[in-house]
Amino acid sequence: MVDARRFRGPVDLHTHSSVSDGTETPAELVRAAAAAGLGTVALTDHDSTAGWMDAAAEGQRVGVTVVPGMELSTRIEFASVHMLGYLFDPTDEALTAETVRIRDGRMRRAEDMVRRISEDYDITWDDVLAQATEGATVGRPHIADALVARGLASDRSAAFAGILHWRSGYFQPHYAPDPLTGVRLIRGAGGLPVLAHPATGGRGRVIPEDRLRRLVDAGLFGLELDHRENKADGVERLRELAGRYGLRITGSSDYHGAGKPNRLGERTTDPSVVDAMIEEATGASPFYAP
Repeated sequence: MVDARRFRGPVDLHTHSSVSDGTETPAELVRAAAAAGLGTVALTDHDSTAGWMDAAAEGQRVGVTVVPGMELSTRIEFASVHMLGYLFDPTDEALTAETVRIRDGRMRRAEDMVRRISEDYDITWDDVLAQATEGATVGRPHIADALVARGLASDRSAAFAGILHWRSGYFQPHYAPDPLTGVRLIRGAGGLPVLAHPATGGRGRVIPEDRLRRLVDAGLFGLELDHRENKADGVERLRELAGRYGLRITGSSDYHGAGKPNRLGERTTDPSVVDAMIEEATGASPFYAP
């Protein structure tokens, strides 16, 4: 059974540190979570578990339970689909090999995009690397930060709406497995897969029921429906499907520090859902606050 003395709310299950595309170190993020009044926070960097131990150590110091997680990149043709994974074994060979392949693809994609952008704008690969911490998963957010540093965009949002927009001519896709493979990999590592912000395109673009059913059959645990970027009509449809297929509903901030306007704790998850996660997962446990 879950020890209620060690597991505390409120709970924010989706955050990013400088290990991927956040602007705070894992320790700084956990301190910010404590300052925001959170009792539990999940660290879900893109395709990486490198921040888990630093986050856990800071959680012990400031009294915040840390749920280990990751946001796994998946793709349906050219459409990016993000799959949150929680409480999985970080040493699982299949999942680890896939995240290495994804990160390598991200790096090659970023280098290619910068090469193309540099033909029209004053930016170099060194400019991008200067925006990433050592060992970070380098991606488009770091290119955006480099564009801001060069005065070519006012902030990350402007960079993504302009030079980094997929219609700009500089966009390049990167390798990612399909969502079904993502679900199987996370489950194979003893973890729980949750489809991240699945209603950003509204009702007309939510995952088709037959595709969702295949994910459920493979072990999908839940849907992240309480997220600022989800559209109300899409959430309504997905709540119907979640009820039909017994999927859990999560809520979270998708915090990136100064990289996005999202604030810690602006959306939270019902503690009963986290109880269910802890009971079901076999790959890892939360780093409980003392």
